[in-house]
Amino acid sequence: MTRLFHHAAVGIVINSEQQILISKRPSHKLKGGYWEFPGGKIEEQETPSNALIRELQEEIGIEVKAVEPWMQYQYSYNDEAYDVLLEVFLVREFLGSPKALEEQEILWINMADFDKFNFLEPNRFIIKKIMNDYLQ
Repeated sequence: MTRLFHHAAVGIVINSEQQILISKRPSHKLKGGYWEFPGGKIEEQETPSNALIRELQEEIGIEVKAVEPWMQYQYSYNDEAYDVLLEVFLVREFLGSPKALEEQEILWINMADFDKFNFLEPNRFIIKKIMNDYLQ
């Protein structure tokens, strides 16, 4: 069986109160009902940072002013036969107030509250890094 590969840009959007924006996948989508960080697939001929800026405009209606590359993480979904490579960016500078534009639920949460939400598997590794880098 051929494995599918997805290359995606992910934003850790942080507001002035040091809260992080999370998004719940709509129930009709793959992995619906799980929480994740906003972002999406990187299109051909698109840089990861440009993809993230586009995705955050489309998904939550914010205008990103600056992104900071933070980490990469590759994950294999064994039950789904696909792999993802996540390009993760910190987003601290943006204009506008996030709105759910694609049938998803969005929330600002405190970093200490991650364990209250059921996140997609690859996002769990990102959360561990956030906890290690920011809450130690």
